[in-house]
Amino acid sequence: MNATIDLELHVFGENSTVGLVESWFIPTNILMIICSVLNIILSIIFLFIIIIDKKCHTVPMLLIANTCLAALIVGCTIITTGGFILHNDLKQRDYQDPLCITRAFLIYTSCGVLNFSFTLQSLYRYMVAVYPSRLVFQSCRCQISFICLTWIICIIFPTECIPTQEIAYVVETRMCQAKLHPSVCIICGILCNFNLPISIIIFLYWKLFRYVKQMGKNAAASNSLARAKRELKAIRRIVILIIILIIISFPYLIIVITSFIKPSIKRYARIAYAFFQLSNLSAMIYLFFITTPLKEFVMKRLNL
Repeated sequence: MNATIDLELHVFGENSTVGLVESWFIPTNILMIICSVLNIILSIIFLFIIIIDKKCHTVPMLLIANTCLAALIVGCTIITTGGFILHNDLKQRDYQDPLCITRAFLIYTSCGVLNFSFTLQSLYRYMVAVYPSRLVFQSCRCQISFICLTWIICIIFPTECIPTQEIAYVVETRMCQAKLHPSVCIICGILCNFNLPISIIIFLYWKLFRYVKQMGKNAAASNSLARAKRELKAIRRIVILIIILIIISFPYLIIVITSFIKPSIKRYARIAYAFFQLSNLSAMIYLFFITTPLKEFVMKRLNL
């Protein structure tokens, strides 16, 4: 009798069956995986074009490549997470594999790098328009230093959350993530990886807009004014891209805030992850249309 009980407990510990799967679990996982696959394909194509096309060997395209690399890492980590969750749902079990924490760490790191990559693009456009004579800020070496700095910052943040177990396996979502409760980890994550880069982009756009407006009043040199307007248009496109990300990723922010008050809402975080990957896919598609070298390369190969 005792041996039978021990065997049953062992099986439960191995499989950790947690009950029936709700009807929306599987479609959400499939949507997450499909968006991740498309995101990975687009990122690889863009990186391939940037590497082989000499017209793309410029500093602005270096910053675009940084964005594509971050999007590629996000896509790879989320597709493995989605596949793991789908497998658990089909097996109706609650199981944490050894790479669960690592995937969560890569997701938060690459998401932060992705957001800051748009900030670096805006900062570069602002420096070209306002300080065209300071070539050191426009050099490839300087931009690579900025890129490395953002990667270091985005790696440090989630690393500090792992020893405190703020990033751990969450039963409600069957995935590893930052625990959705009021904590230094989750608040700093939202402020540093989301609010800070977006706020900097909006601030740079506002400053450059005022700069262009002031130049128009002072009847400045036509070439300087044209250059400033061109860079302002580029930052405006980045702002539109950020707006796309915010609108489609809005469910994630709602779920995070609501979970502070109502913990049972945590199970819907997987919906937020699906919308987040959908927003990344939309951003990559929009990035293609606003990046002239990429678009010209593809159109030329398609003879359009």
